[in-house]
Amino acid sequence: MMFWYAHGMSGWGWFGMSVGMVLFWALIITALVLVFRAVNRPHEHAHPHIPAAPTPQQILAERFARGEINEEVYRRRLSALHAGPLTKS
Repeated sequence: MMFWYAHGMSGWGWFGMSVGMVLFWALIITALVLVFRAVNRPHEHAHPHIPAAPTPQQILAERFARGEINEEVYRRRLSALHAGPLTKS
């Protein structure tokens, strides 16, 4: 039984040191797992509080829905948007 009392440490000292070592490594492993998960998490949006800018078609549809423009103007501008940019010759 000389082993249990080496260096002035009792059985409870060895038990406490063993539990402390297990807890230390559990803390290290948990920290590494959390860091790994945080780094590899997919980012949905860089700035979720900033809404996406509406498309020109959406703006035109909103103006038509509010009654700012009539159907003829709406259809003419919508076809112009679908035709693409005007080019100068």
